[in-house]
This record gives sequence, structure tokens and C-alpha cells, in this order.
Amino acid sequence: MTDRCKHIVAIIPARGGSKGIPRKNVVDLAGKPLIAWSIERAKAAKSVSSVWVSTDDGEIAEVSRKYGAQVVIRPPEFATDKSQSEDALIHALDQIERETGRKVDVVVFLQATSPLRGKGDIDEAVGKFIADGADSLFSCLKLEDYFIWEERDGKFDSVNYDYRNRKPRQDIMPQYLENGSIYAFKPNVLRKERNRLGGKITIYEMEEWKSHQIDEPEDLQICEHYLKEKKLE
Repeated sequence: MTDRCKHIVAIIPARGGSKGIPRKNVVDLAGKPLIAWSIERAKAAKSVSSVWVSTDDGEIAEVSRKYGAQVVIRPPEFATDKSQSEDALIHALDQIERETGRKVDVVVFLQATSPLRGKGDIDEAVGKFIADGADSLFSCLKLEDYFIWEERDGKFDSVNYDYRNRKPRQDIMPQYLENGSIYAFKPNVLRKERNRLGGKITIYEMEEWKSHQIDEPEDLQICEHYLKEKKLE
């Protein structure tokens, strides 16, 4: 259960520049601009007080307002290829607290490039964050049947198991893949660490199909397939 007295805001950073897919944040995905999927999910979440988009782009701002988000205009220095999301998040958080006149208790950070969230995912993630007494949370995919290798100094070596002493799958400790869909954190973690994660970290597990992100043109087809198949429209 979430605490309705908490001031919980969702922030969706969305800059205008993108290389893999031009105008990516407003590209059509199953009949809506990509960013609309994250805005609508956040607005439907009962735990979220308000939804904000941080952007440097006029068209993204217009689309975001159309779908019900409030907009924070991001300074150009926080909207370059090398800018960190944390810079935009801190700027947006400061602006939100000035505009609302209220301290924010929890930030829910959503990436617009992760449109595959179920109707209850945000509320469930926030509920787990609060129930676990966490300072930060990330959504993830549990890896139970993956054998991971790395190339080190020109040689390949196993990472999450010893190929020289292969154990049964059930004896390998599970690992978790950060899928970039949902983050939650206390503002002091973001401001002190300049990081979305810190303090006591907990996780919110999601199904594998929800971990697809929009980075390349073919990702649009994959995500559109799941949006329709899982009836997320």
C-alpha cells in the first residue's frame, strides 16, 4: 500500500536530439507519440501526485501538455549528447518544488523509451519502494537461465558461472538486469549522490517482454507488437 499523504511526482526526461531515430520521443508508436505512453501510464497511477516532462524541445513540450503532463523547460547545457539524466532530474525537481511550493517525497523517473508498462506497474513499484523502506528502486528482469561471458584482454571468460566447473542451473545465483523502465528514489539521494540510485536499494521485477526499449527503428515494430498483443492501448 502506498501513503497517499506523500508527494510523489513522476518525471520523464525527453530531449529533442536523438540519433538512432530522428525525433524519437514524438515518433508514432501504435497511433500515439512515443512519450504519450509513459505520460498516460504515470497519470493513471494512483500513487503519483503529478506528471512532469523535462524537455528542451517545443514540439515535445506541446505533445506532453496535450497528453496531460506539466512541462519543465530544460536548459541547453542539460540537453546535449553527453548530458546525464541526473542533471535534468535535479533541475526538474528544483523547479517542481518551486512551482508547487511543496517538498517532494519520492521521485518516479520514467524513461520515455520504455513504453511497455502494465497498468499496475508504477503503483506496484512505488508500493514496494515504500514497503521495503528503500531509498531508491530500479525495475529489472530476473536472469535465471543466462550464462554471461566477457572479453578480457582479448580472451573470453565466463562471468556469472565457472565454465570449468559447470553447476546445475538451479544452483547458480540469480542475477538482475536493470531494464530502465521505472526508477524511484528519495530526492536527497539524487541531490547528494547525483545518482538515481543510492542508500538502501530495492528492486521491482518485471516480465521479460516489458524490458524492450526504443533505440533503433526495428524496436518500434517489436514494441508495437506487444502493445497490441498485451492490449496495453
